[in-house]
Amino acid sequence: MRLMNRALPILRRLGTLLAVIVLSTFFLSCLLRLLPTDLVDMILTMGTPEEKAELRRTLYLDRDVFTSYFMWFKDFIRGDMGLLYGSGGGETVWSHVTRSLPISLLIMLYTQIIALLIAVPLGIFTAYRAGKKSDRIISNALFTSSSIPNFALAFLLIIVVGVKLQWLPTLEYIGFKESPLQHFKHLILPCLSLGLGLAASYTRLLRTDVIAALKDDYVTMAASKGLSDSRILLTHVFRPASVTLLTAAALNMGALIGGTLVIENIFAIPGFGFEIAYALATKEFVALQSFIAITAIGYVIFNVTADLLIGVVDPRTRGSR
Repeated sequence: MRLMNRALPILRRLGTLLAVIVLSTFFLSCLLRLLPTDLVDMILTMGTPEEKAELRRTLYLDRDVFTSYFMWFKDFIRGDMGLLYGSGGGETVWSHVTRSLPISLLIMLYTQIIALLIAVPLGIFTAYRAGKKSDRIISNALFTSSSIPNFALAFLLIIVVGVKLQWLPTLEYIGFKESPLQHFKHLILPCLSLGLGLAASYTRLLRTDVIAALKDDYVTMAASKGLSDSRILLTHVFRPASVTLLTAAALNMGALIGGTLVIENIFAIPGFGFEIAYALATKEFVALQSFIAITAIGYVIFNVTADLLIGVVDPRTRGSR
C-alpha cells in the first residue's frame, strides 16, 4: 500500500506529461490539415507530382488525421523528428534541437542565478529596514521593474546600455568554449531582461518571509542567548524563509520558457526560441510540431522537478501532493 501511495503521484505526473504533449501537438496537426494551401505544395513549390506524392507518404498526409498523428507520434518517440525541407532536406530537426536547446537552458540558468543574486541581499535588507525610506524606495523600484514586460525591458536595455553607453554587446551569441568572457558579456543583457522581473518577485517573497521570521519567538530567544546577528540571520531567519524563495525559483523555470523564446529573437541568440520563430517564418510546420512537443515536455518536466524538490526542501508539503 505504501509503495502504491508513492507511485500514484509519479503516475499522475507522467499522465499529465502525456496529456500536454498529445493535446498540444494533435491540435497543431489538425490545424495543418485546415491550411488553405496544401502542406506538400508549400514545402515542394517546384516539385514534380511524383516527388509530392512521395513526400505526402513520408509525412503520412495520405492517411486520416488520427492515423497520421499516431504515425508521427511513434516516430517522435523514437527520436525521428523529420527533416528541414527549407534546407533541401539535408538537415534533420534533431540536429537543430541538439544545437539550440542547450543555449536556451543556459540562458534560463543564468537568469535564475542573476535573479537570486539580486533578490537575496535586497530581500534581507528591505526586511530589516521595513517601513523606512530605503525600504520604500527599493520596493517602489522593484514594483516598477516587475510591471515592465520582458520584451520592453530588453529594448530599453539595448538602447541605453548597448547603444548609448556601449557598455555591453546587444546581438550575437558567443559559445563558452570560444571565449568565456565574451560568452558572459553577450548574455548579460538577455538574462537581465528576463531576470529583473523575477528578482522583484523573489525580493518581495523573501522580504515577507524574513519579516515574519524575525517576529518568531525562537529568533528572540536566540538573540537573548547572545548569538551573533549573522548566525541568527543564516540559521534562524534565512533558512526557514528560503523555502518559499526556492519554491518560486523552481516553479518559475517552467514559466521562463515563454520569456526565453521572445528574448532570444530580440537579441538574435540561436537558441530554441529562435528555431521556433524561424520554423514559423519559413513555414517549417513539420519541424514546428516537434518543437512544440519538446517545449511541452520541458514545461512539464520543470514543474514536476520543482514539485519533487519542494517536497525535499519542505517535507511538510509531501502529504498534500
